[in-house]
Amino acid sequence: MSDIAKFIEQTLLKPDTCLADVRRVCEEAQQHKFAGVCIPPFFVRDARRFIDEMSPKTRIVTVVGFPMGYSAIAAKSEEIKRATEEGADDIDAVINISALKSGNWNHVGNDIEAIALATNLRGRTLKIILECGLLTYDEIRRVCELAVSSRVAWLKTGTGFHGHPATPEMVRTLRALAPANIKIKAAGGIRTLADAQALIDAGAERVGTSAGVEIVRASR
Repeated sequence: MSDIAKFIEQTLLKPDTCLADVRRVCEEAQQHKFAGVCIPPFFVRDARRFIDEMSPKTRIVTVVGFPMGYSAIAAKSEEIKRATEEGADDIDAVINISALKSGNWNHVGNDIEAIALATNLRGRTLKIILECGLLTYDEIRRVCELAVSSRVAWLKTGTGFHGHPATPEMVRTLRALAPANIKIKAAGGIRTLADAQALIDAGAERVGTSAGVEIVRASR
């Protein structure tokens, strides 16, 4: 696929990420015309500056409640406020999986509604991260229902931090359960062109990967 770059969010979320790394992925995004760069919240302001200097059409994506998801709702809302003020276009927020596994669906619903409200009020785009590899089909179905009621724009397969790489099956499950207006992002363990293509064929409209450059080169 020659236009695969438009699906890719070049991702850099390592704990030892430094400013030079952030500049590099922003330059890669410009060179290869990636859909976005996904970077730690600490670097949103810097990424905004780099992107504005180079390629304004590249979206800046950052993470909230990452990677565990069990931080307080108020803390997530504050993270979103800060990230959007500093220039983030998209928020990828982890749902409270601990609450979900405890059967506390009231809290899960409040969590999703609060992060959706905080993002939507600021005119930004929210992707909620489900961590599909840890959830049952019925749990995924209920999260999808909550996403619809909270006007969430995107569902994301996982963080990539918990040993569950994105699979076509995860994407197909989300696509089957979510209405057509909700889009799907696959993330976690996507290293090759074959990986990315399989996920796109399954219905993913974004692919989060640290191997975007290698994938694009392989496609050419």
